[in-house]
Amino acid sequence: MRKIISVAVASGLIFGVSFAVSHDVDAAKAKTYANCKALNKDYKGGVARSKSAKNKGGKTHYKPYVSKALYDKNKTKDRDHDSIACER
Repeated sequence: MRKIISVAVASGLIFGVSFAVSHDVDAAKAKTYANCKALNKDYKGGVARSKSAKNKGGKTHYKPYVSKALYDKNKTKDRDHDSIACER
């Protein structure tokens, strides 16, 4: 029983550390773009702050990339304030 508990705790710690490292890497990779044209070259559908962000501006052709860090760096490009920057 002790072995099972120790394995579960160890795997939980490993998973928690790997999640924290990947989140920091995402924030470090976040880039500020000069305008929507530049952002749409890398992310055709724009950048959403979360999966639950809903588009207010009408029909779009592409699905937005979800990244809180990238959205936060480029939130000035979200003209309709729907938590999706540069949607197309």
